[in-house]
Amino acid sequence: MSELEGRFQSYSRVLLGILRIVSAFMFIQHGSAKLFHVPHVPMFDGIQLVSLLGLAGTLEVVGGSMLLIGLFTRPIALILSGEMAFAYFIAHAPRAFLPMLNGGEMAVEWCFVFLYIAAAGPGAFSVDGRRGAGSS
Repeated sequence: MSELEGRFQSYSRVLLGILRIVSAFMFIQHGSAKLFHVPHVPMFDGIQLVSLLGLAGTLEVVGGSMLLIGLFTRPIALILSGEMAFAYFIAHAPRAFLPMLNGGEMAVEWCFVFLYIAAAGPGAFSVDGRRGAGSS
């Protein structure tokens, strides 16, 4: 292993934790826009809690918050990855084949980031790590 590889290896757990936290923070914003209109996104006005978008918003706020603190990280990340795959195929793919053309780039990106976190674990700075569960 080269010196550079060793240096990056020593930071991988911390960087995984940062990836989890930043991704969850960004994800929560989508849910809060749907459910609480903060930040306000006009296309989310009038969303009913008992609807697909209402369910998505609930998963994004609750699941994103749990992911942010690193609680039950692996199963939550797997559920959120599935939500994003579902969102892509239901809302984006019918518009066009390529994510660049159908507005689905973030759904695909989050799907695979959350799938990676489900496989790799929470990384640093997590409740799971403090309680000895799901460590990476």
